[in-house]
Amino acid sequence: MSALSGSWSSSQEFLAGCSADKEHEFPSWTLFLAVCSVGIGGTFQYGYNVSIINAPTQHIHKFLNETWASRYHVELNPNLLTFLWSVIASIFSLGGLCGALIGGSMAIQLGRKGALLMNNVIAILAAILMGISFSTGLFELLIVGRFLIGINSGVGLCVQPLYLGEIAPKHLRGGMAMGSSIFLTGGILAGQIIGLREILGAEAYWPLLLSSSCVPAFAQLLFLPWFPESPRYLLIDRGDELSCAKALKRFHGSSQYQREMADIQQECFALDGEKPKKPWQLFTDGTVRWQLIAVVVITMGQQLSGINAIYFYATYVFEQAGISAEEIPYVTLGTGACECLTALTCGLLIDRVGRRYLILGGYLLMTLWSIVLTFSLTYQELYSWVPYVSMMSIFAFILSFGLGPGGITNTLTAEIFVQSSRPAACMIGGTVSWVSFFTIGMLFPFIVKGLKQYCFVVFLLECSLVAAFIFLVIPETKNKSFLEIKKEFHKLNFGRKSKEKETELNERSQLRGEH
Repeated sequence: MSALSGSWSSSQEFLAGCSADKEHEFPSWTLFLAVCSVGIGGTFQYGYNVSIINAPTQHIHKFLNETWASRYHVELNPNLLTFLWSVIASIFSLGGLCGALIGGSMAIQLGRKGALLMNNVIAILAAILMGISFSTGLFELLIVGRFLIGINSGVGLCVQPLYLGEIAPKHLRGGMAMGSSIFLTGGILAGQIIGLREILGAEAYWPLLLSSSCVPAFAQLLFLPWFPESPRYLLIDRGDELSCAKALKRFHGSSQYQREMADIQQECFALDGEKPKKPWQLFTDGTVRWQLIAVVVITMGQQLSGINAIYFYATYVFEQAGISAEEIPYVTLGTGACECLTALTCGLLIDRVGRRYLILGGYLLMTLWSIVLTFSLTYQELYSWVPYVSMMSIFAFILSFGLGPGGITNTLTAEIFVQSSRPAACMIGGTVSWVSFFTIGMLFPFIVKGLKQYCFVVFLLECSLVAAFIFLVIPETKNKSFLEIKKEFHKLNFGRKSKEKETELNERSQLRGEH
């Protein structure tokens, strides 16, 4: 009898395991292909264009010198050369900031899908301008092209998480939102590969390298029109219930779409016709106070975590480990592959482990590796084995970043707001991200020059403070609807009043159910 009982118990466990595995599968190929179509022209563009500008640095310097000499018949002053190169490199961030500021409005006016499609026109125009800059002898076109591709990246970083978060079923929302990070790191790796001197990194091909950003844009223009608009946008923003149901059937299948439809209808009823909010309205809205603080803190934390310092010191550490200058670009591919691998791993874990544990663990591990790097870089030349400790720490830091802040930040931004506040929140998050990116780019050389390897002390303090904030403030969002997540934040936003607010929401949900 006990054997029969044990056999029955094992069967139940096996069936439960199968059910859990099925729960984490895509309900349809349409949903999976939509993620790919959105990602290739979205965050992939950001990663790709951040990466490819590094390979032709010396070739662009030569182009600037030759263009200036032929135009003004004098040699270009070294300080002016540095200034022009800084403008070409940093204006991408300014374009990204502009893109983040208009991305939310585009998503509201044109729809999530419409905004992404229109964004590709900007990318194609940027690619043309950068491609013809050498043949026309106009470095100004290169500057304008970099600005436009920055706008494209800013819009993509803002709108793509919106679309993916809104088409995803609740139990897969984290993994699908991770598509943004997976394609971003894939773009970085692709840019590193295409930028090798054996491919498009040679002097004769650098205009083609910069203009190659039109390929992902054309790919998205070709594939994305075949997929539906965001169902939440169709019902809540447009009031088109029929189109919403059709979109859900295509994404989730005819047998499973009713649950998602009920969830969207419940959120629509709770919002009670509330219009999409402007970014400045969120700052005066007490119902999203702590959500907004959370977005600002984790977005700044992601950019200021020290990941830029890691890439800055990577070349020095590789040289100390005995790797030749010619081979370093190929070793750097390992860092890109490491980021891409961790993004994929995070995508597989996020709906099983949860967002809170991954991002908290990521920051704590980054704090640990910052301590190790501070000591190993200090004693880099004392022992022959220390450079290898530094190299291991660099890859470990990148792994920790990819499993935590690198992947989870955008996911949380899209999850902790309801439909009416989400586009504005993504605009604010994008703006904070680009301002932080630009600020660290400007201040980082001075930080390194002043503190040298002790700059990691600053970063470990920042990582530990952000980890403490996440532990105290941010709840777990795994397998929760947007309304359930909103209720979690009521306790912080209203304190004692939260019970009254929750009761009101429950009563309205019950009324909807009765209706």
